[in-house]
Amino acid sequence: MQLEKIVAVSGKPGLFEIVSQTKGGLIVQSLADKKRIPINAMHNVSVLNDIAIYTYDDEIPLRNIFKSIAEKGDEVISHKESNANLISFFSKVLPDFDEDRVYPSNIKKIIQWYAILSTSKFDFSSIKEDADEEE
Repeated sequence: MQLEKIVAVSGKPGLFEIVSQTKGGLIVQSLADKKRIPINAMHNVSVLNDIAIYTYDDEIPLRNIFKSIAEKGDEVISHKESNANLISFFSKVLPDFDEDRVYPSNIKKIIQWYAILSTSKFDFSSIKEDADEEE
């Protein structure tokens, strides 16, 4: 499983892996229950590998944040925690995130996605660093 093939689909809970491409869209498989569904052009699809989080200086790719959370080990909190706890946790993972542009709902979604990937036995050590972007 590669992060380049993991997507979030608007209007659908959870994360999905791209299985195939069709003439009119994609076939994706839920990471939670392994059900396959067709996705057409009407759905907004976000590839996790392409998402970045604002900091005061730059944008940090979501994959680096996942890797940072994985390195923290068992300290991961639930996405259902209070906003103050979510912000406190996220500031340990990414100390200079832009608090004006990164909302608690964004942090909640990132932690929830991380939990889904962890449950699906995603190998966070396989995430490539920024150096690969420059090639």
